[in-house]
Amino acid sequence: MTEESQKIMDQALIDELANLIVDGLNLEVSAAEIDADAPLFGQGLGLDSIDILEIAMMVSKRYGFALRSDDENNTQIFSSLRHLAQHIAEHRSC
Repeated sequence: MTEESQKIMDQALIDELANLIVDGLNLEVSAAEIDADAPLFGQGLGLDSIDILEIAMMVSKRYGFALRSDDENNTQIFSSLRHLAQHIAEHRSC
């Protein structure tokens, strides 16, 4: 796979994940408005811990693996949409 095709696949996953989050959390922004590098918490999307739990359940259902609450990397995984997408790409089963 070329670097360019990998970038396209990565962007497709980011777009898919943004749509999943917007629809699943009923956010009042469009998926296209979400900056993939902005924080999910606080200043970025402004999500809270309940939202993150809901995202974890959606990811588990859609991508076939569990995001564990005791994972020491959760701060990094949920730091941005791009980091979450990278984690999903590395661990997804479907």
